[in-house]
Amino acid sequence: MIARSSGLITKSSCQKDKSFQVLNRIVVEELEAWFFGEVEAIRQAYPKVSPNLATQQPYRDPDAIKGGTWEALERVLKKAGYHPGGLEKYKASSEISQYMNPELNRSKSFKVFYKALLEIINSKQV
Repeated sequence: MIARSSGLITKSSCQKDKSFQVLNRIVVEELEAWFFGEVEAIRQAYPKVSPNLATQQPYRDPDAIKGGTWEALERVLKKAGYHPGGLEKYKASSEISQYMNPELNRSKSFKVFYKALLEIINSKQV
């Protein structure tokens, strides 16, 4: 509503195959859920993390991790010998994200967000 009243073209108000300027998405999941969506990126940043992490029950669905995803990431990294004084979110985010490949991520919330970014980028190329 605000975007349209400001003269911006939203995806929901534009005609098919037309360019739009605004695509609304609300990111609900914690960033760490997106990291659990790509365990290989975690492992590249922190090689001592279990190679079987993605197949373990609590981590199979990154968006359904119980008890908070940052707390889960902290437990996983501490168990592997990293961040012994507590998870440094900024440092971990920087170290893990450099290895992420958006095409490989298993997190549903990440996929929705990534798809939205691609849609807006592609709409600018029309």
